[in-house]
Amino acid sequence: MNQRTLRKKIQISGIGLHTGSNVEMTMHPTAANHGIKFKRVDMDGEPEILADALNVSSTVRNTTIKKGEASVSTIEHLLSALYALHIDNVLIEIDAPEVPILDGSSLQFVNAILTAGIEELDKEREILVIRNPIHYVDGDTGSEVSVFPADGFELTAMIDFDSKILGLQYANFNAYTDYVKEVAPARTFVFLHELNQLMQYDLVKGGGLDNAVVFVEEIPEKKELDMISESFGQKDIRVEAGGILNKGGLKFENEPARHKLLDMIGDLALIGKTIQGRIIVTKPGHTANVNLAKRLKHLFREQKKLKGIPAYDPTKTPVYTVVDITKKLPHRFPFLLIDKIIELNETEVVGVKNVTFNEGFFQGHFPENPVMPGVLQIEAMAQTGGILALSTVPDPENWDTYFLKIDKAKFKKKVVPGDTVIFKMELLAPIRRGIVSMQAIAYVGNQIVSEAELTAQIVRRPV
Repeated sequence: MNQRTLRKKIQISGIGLHTGSNVEMTMHPTAANHGIKFKRVDMDGEPEILADALNVSSTVRNTTIKKGEASVSTIEHLLSALYALHIDNVLIEIDAPEVPILDGSSLQFVNAILTAGIEELDKEREILVIRNPIHYVDGDTGSEVSVFPADGFELTAMIDFDSKILGLQYANFNAYTDYVKEVAPARTFVFLHELNQLMQYDLVKGGGLDNAVVFVEEIPEKKELDMISESFGQKDIRVEAGGILNKGGLKFENEPARHKLLDMIGDLALIGKTIQGRIIVTKPGHTANVNLAKRLKHLFREQKKLKGIPAYDPTKTPVYTVVDITKKLPHRFPFLLIDKIIELNETEVVGVKNVTFNEGFFQGHFPENPVMPGVLQIEAMAQTGGILALSTVPDPENWDTYFLKIDKAKFKKKVVPGDTVIFKMELLAPIRRGIVSMQAIAYVGNQIVSEAELTAQIVRRPV
């Protein structure tokens, strides 16, 4: 399945639920791999914020993303609509710090997107595939999360507020669910006792019975209802059948569970990838949702690294033998740590190291428990990367590469005698002014043993 964007721009106006601010928002089509980004056009420099789980700054009553001084809150309903309609790339210009609440659901966003149209792009969508079950209890919220392999995307939300009005509810979303009819109309909700607290903290300034369902467990006094009527700007608010303030009742018997499902879809959109798997969350909320999104985002990064394991056929003629390597690099015994180069192009290089018990460093690291030092794995990565860096100059024998920086180094498995280590180096950015930045990953079999981001400089040897 290819990535998608909007066919034409969308303009939406409304009010922020918590800030009460008037909001003008314009959604623009973008190219593939742009992702979903918010641009604060009301701020100097018009800063952009990627809708990413790692940019989440708050999950109190809504999901907020932040970069520098710029933030955008209550993004979950819009992201839910975009994810459900398979929109991967859009630029959202907004002139306030909060997405408009509209009717408290995602239906108006959905309708606007469908009216504008959807365009398929010439770039394949990246998919996060759940291969093994995951189960844990979220330490921050007590939410219970279970994730299983599946053929498609399936999501189940189970809620229990220990409420005599709501009771235990659940809602499910899968390939057969009509999101537009069955999920998008579900509105956000709040209990009356929570509403009073929120008002005391000067929140929900833009709240009202036209954008939220208010549940009432105990019939309030007239004085309390009058205060709410004044805050909402609506006359004669009264408790309707079923213990809610809203006229007309609920849109679905399990509307709260469906809205929790809507929120989950929006928060999981912060992974930035299509999910293939089944997810069940008991007691979902923005904190638990975002924590799950961060876990799954990390899982995708690990999958992507393993997906890129180079194929190594020891019978195939290498790009460079060890003799060829000595003509490119100044390193010699006992410090030449690469035996072959098996792949080389403008952005990637793959080297091979056959680790034997005869390596000199095994005499002291460690006696009777030989382990290849992590620093020498980094050095082997650097030598592999040096082949790529020096391939950009016409006379590599007259140049050397020197470390400038090592970032994000991780050592995940021991490397021991008998291992064949594959070092894959990939440019993180084009080489400019002799500065080379690379992502380095070392594999033994189908496992990552170490990784790092390396920065070096190509320097001509003094004459």
